[in-house]
Amino acid sequence: MKVRYDPETDTLTLRLSDHPVSESDEAKPGVILDFDKASNIVGIEILNASMAGAMPQSIE
Repeated sequence: MKVRYDPETDTLTLRLSDHPVSESDEAKPGVILDFDKASNIVGIEILNASMAGAMPQSIE
């Protein structure tokens, strides 16, 4: 798993797999799930992460 925080966009990205993303869906406002061809979740993006309580500043 890879975790990345982009302070410019305030986006927290979690990559669960190296499989290519086939489609994405907004599970709820500000939370985007990325799926591979087999419909497995391969990534999660949290928009406005600092406001969502994800504490992105503590993630390296």
